[in-house]
Amino acid sequence: MTTITRVLILAGLLCNAAATLADDAFPGIKKLMPEEAFNRAGLDKLSDNELEQLDRWLIGYTATEAPVQRKTSAAVRQVERDTIITSTIDGAFSGWSGKTQFTLSNGQVWRQRLAGKWRYRAESPKVTIEKNIMGFFVMRVDDKKSVGVKRVR
Repeated sequence: MTTITRVLILAGLLCNAAATLADDAFPGIKKLMPEEAFNRAGLDKLSDNELEQLDRWLIGYTATEAPVQRKTSAAVRQVERDTIITSTIDGAFSGWSGKTQFTLSNGQVWRQRLAGKWRYRAESPKVTIEKNIMGFFVMRVDDKKSVGVKRVR
């Protein structure tokens, strides 16, 4: 038996073991998701058997395929793109000064979460809001300056 064959067999055994362990610890999609999100996704329409099949697929996917595909998956890249919000500030903008609140034309309201001041006057400037590497939101105004923000509504 070649070394490559041994490695492939070991990898298969590890994947099966991971799936078995995950199966014992996985509470199910219904318990993991908030009820409102579960219902919005239409999962409340599935039978118990269909939910069980979905749970089994999720266990297998997260134990075997997801770790390998995480960096290259088009679906993952799409989710990352979806977390970028592009809009404009509603009306006149004069910068921020510490606890500034920003109302966007899409109806969202954000508040400055990091100290700092910046003076910049513009009418309905373009903003992009995205998560940084630490998971916090950062708002960039007219591609000029950024500030940490937190969503109010």
